[in-house]
Amino acid sequence: MTMTNSPTITDFETIARSVFETIPAPFAEHLTDILLRIEDWPSQEILDHFGMTSRYQLSGLYQGVPVGEKSQWAQPGAEGDHITLYRRPLLAEMAQTGVALEMLIRHVVIHEVGHHFGLSDADMHAIEDSVED
Repeated sequence: MTMTNSPTITDFETIARSVFETIPAPFAEHLTDILLRIEDWPSQEILDHFGMTSRYQLSGLYQGVPVGEKSQWAQPGAEGDHITLYRRPLLAEMAQTGVALEMLIRHVVIHEVGHHFGLSDADMHAIEDSVED
């Protein structure tokens, strides 16, 4: 997606939703209830929770109960499971690294979907390392 102006929240949502459409079955059936949010910045409360000192440190966040930990009798949370992408940190990363926005968003969405399936950051880094050329 080549844009002359800075990509908007709508642009981010369009790209992220296209990533969701590429996730194969049977995984996709566990993603239908995930809400997608695009915000400019993470809140200070979220940064404090993760011990982050800069709002540029967080580009995406999964909040919810991972698939393997859900109970069929549990009442869903008020907000449900959701993935938030943080627009300004992703734009800064794009400018700094030269990586296409679509690739950055794809990476973050898949990373956060991994958390939805109960994978830790260490698990996902190991998987990424095993498939890198």
